[in-house]
Amino acid sequence: MSLARRTVTSISWNVLANVIGAVISFARSILLARWLPIEAFGVYTQAVSWVRLTVVFANFGMGAAFLHRATETEDEQVAASVHFTLKLIFVLVWGLALVVGAMTFAGGELRMAILWLALAVGGAELAQTPQLLLTRRVVHRRLALFQLLNVLLITAVSLILAWRGVALWALLATDLATFGLTIFLFYIWRPVWKPRLVWSKQVIRYYLYFGSRSLLAESLLRALNRIDDLWTGSYLGDTALGFYSRAYTFATYPRQLLASPINNVAGGTYAELKHDRRRLSQAFFSINALMIRAGFLLAGALALVAPEFILLGLGERWMPMLNAFRLMLVFTLLDPMKVTIANLYVAVGRPELVVKVRIIQVIVLVGGLFFLGNRWDITGVALAVDLMLVVGIAILLQQAKKFVDYKIVKLFLVPSLALVTALVVALGSSHLFDFSDLSWNTAVAKTIAFLTVYIGILLVGERQQMVQTISFLRKIVGR
Repeated sequence: MSLARRTVTSISWNVLANVIGAVISFARSILLARWLPIEAFGVYTQAVSWVRLTVVFANFGMGAAFLHRATETEDEQVAASVHFTLKLIFVLVWGLALVVGAMTFAGGELRMAILWLALAVGGAELAQTPQLLLTRRVVHRRLALFQLLNVLLITAVSLILAWRGVALWALLATDLATFGLTIFLFYIWRPVWKPRLVWSKQVIRYYLYFGSRSLLAESLLRALNRIDDLWTGSYLGDTALGFYSRAYTFATYPRQLLASPINNVAGGTYAELKHDRRRLSQAFFSINALMIRAGFLLAGALALVAPEFILLGLGERWMPMLNAFRLMLVFTLLDPMKVTIANLYVAVGRPELVVKVRIIQVIVLVGGLFFLGNRWDITGVALAVDLMLVVGIAILLQQAKKFVDYKIVKLFLVPSLALVTALVVALGSSHLFDFSDLSWNTAVAKTIAFLTVYIGILLVGERQQMVQTISFLRKIVGR
C-alpha cells in the first residue's frame, strides 16, 4: 500500500475511533459526575497531574527521536530494541523517584492514588515502543482499535464500580484497565514486535541528544496543562479541584471532535508546502479559519445552554462550576490553534519559537493563579488559564507572519460578530418568550436561535470564502 493510501486510511481510522470514543467518554463522564462524590475527582485529578507532569522525564523525548528518520534509526529492529532498553531504565528510575516522593510528601488517599497510578502509567509506558513502530510505518488500525477498545473497557469498569458505590477506585481502575489492555494488545495478542534488550552506544547517543533538545518544550507543555490542577488542589482543596476538573473536562470535549481530524493533516501539509509561501499561507489561513468558525459555534452554543446542561445533566450540586465551565470554553475557541501554529514552526524548522512562547505562558499562568485564583477560586483559575492561552496565541500568531501571510481581521472579525450577535439574539429570545425555567426545551430553543443567527451571518458575510476554504481543505485531505 502506498504512503498516500496508508495516510488516508490511518486518518480515517483515527477520526472514526476519535469520534466514537469522544461520545462514549462524554456519556461516561456525565454518569460518573452524577454518581461519585465531588472530592473524589479532586483527589484523582491531583494524583494524575503529578504522574503525568513527571512522566515526561521517563519519555525524555525518545519517542520523537525514534519517529524521526535518521541514520541511527535506519535499522528499525535495532532502533526499537535500544529504545525499549532506554525506556525500561528511565521508567524504573522515574517510578522509584515518584514512589519516594509520594511516600515522603503525600498522604492519605492522594498517596495511594499516586502509587497505583505510577504502576499503571509506568507499565503502559513500557508498551510505547510497538506503538511507535506502528506510527512510524503509518499503520494505525491497531492503534485506533486500541483507542476504541480502551474507551469501552474503562467505561464498563468505571461505571460498574461507581454503581456499586466505589468512589476513588472507580477512577483509578480506568488507568489500571488501560495498562492491562495495552500490554495485551501490543505484546500478547498478535504482537507487532517482541521486546529485547540491545545496547548500542551510537543509537543511545542519538536518542539522548535528540531527546534532550525536545525535553524542555515537552516539559513546558505538560506544565501548562497541569499547573492549574496542582495549584487548585494544593491551595483550594479537593472539592474545588473536583469542580474545576469537571468544568475543564466537559468544556474541552468539543475540542476533541474539532482539533484531532484537522491536526492529523495540518503538520504534514505545512511540511510539504514550506518552500511555497503563497500556498503555505493559504493552507495556514484555511485550516485556522475553519477551526475558529467551528470553535466559536461549539463554544457559543455550549456557553448558552451551560445552566441547563449542568443542572439537568449533572445535577444541582455541580452548579458552582457554571462560571468556570463557561470560561473554560475559551479552550474550545483557541486551543486547537495552538497546535496548528506549533506545527507550522516545526515544519519551517523553527521549533525553538514555541519554547520561548511556552516559557512566557508558564510565567503568565503562575502569576495569574496567585493573583486571580486567590480572589475568585476556580473562576479565577479559569480566568488565569484563559489569559495564558490568549497571550500565547497572540504571540504565536504575530510570529507566524515571518513565515505566512494572513490578515488577523479577516481571520476573526466575521465569526466574532456572528458569535456576539447570535448570543444576544438567543438570550433576548429566551427572555422575550419567557424561557426562564431551566429545561431541555429551553436549551433546544436557545440553541436553534443561536445556530440560525450564527450560520446565517457566516453565509452572508463569508459565503465565497467558506466555499474556497472547504474546497482547499478537501484537496489537502484527498491528496
